[in-house]
Amino acid sequence: MGTPKYKRILLKLSGEAMAGEGGAGIDPKQAEVIAREVKEIQSLGIEVAVVIGGGNIFRGMAAEAAGMERVTADYMGMLATVINALALQDALESMEVVTRVQTAIEMRELAEPFIRRRAIRHLEKERIVIFAGGTGNPYFTTDTAASLRAIEIGAEVILKATKVDGVYSADPLVDASAEKFDEISFIDCLQRGLKVMDATALSLCMDNNVPILVFDLWTPGNVRRAVMGEPVGTIVRGE
Repeated sequence: MGTPKYKRILLKLSGEAMAGEGGAGIDPKQAEVIAREVKEIQSLGIEVAVVIGGGNIFRGMAAEAAGMERVTADYMGMLATVINALALQDALESMEVVTRVQTAIEMRELAEPFIRRRAIRHLEKERIVIFAGGTGNPYFTTDTAASLRAIEIGAEVILKATKVDGVYSADPLVDASAEKFDEISFIDCLQRGLKVMDATALSLCMDNNVPILVFDLWTPGNVRRAVMGEPVGTIVRGE
């Protein structure tokens, strides 16, 4: 079977990963698929944290464009991530995987508040930790939350699960000549304006030397391949 490449990882999921047809709402079957992948890598002895977006429920930027005040829209988006986190927790615990949800915005009846040392202790005790509520601040994306939490818990890599199989020079769905990179530097991503993560998230990872592996979530077994160090997706790292 081999030895996993990483001991502690942070998995970044978009809200759409939880959605059914049409990209909206929560499909319990999709949550089950993700939970199964997460359970498999945890069974390899890997400590797993998750950050999940909320775009399948509410998009703050879209609401702002429609006239809503930005800060209010962003807080609503943060609450959407909590809903997704609870759904994923339910799917994991139905498979007998002990899971904790920690939120950046305090809501003790639903989840623990984010406490760095407690999160690390959960990971050491082989519990999955799902970080919800973004950073707890408006104007920051869940990509930035993923970078921040990965740094705080000492994750060795961010696994950014997407609907494409890596980082391309252009949108492969629009430009058939787009080139896929097996490896690319943070600086190149920033200079080229590649949409790996937003600039704040990329800069955090660059400054703290946390690589990002971008890969296709929906190819069965890809999460396992990623943690085993098999060639999958695109690795974004320092020069």
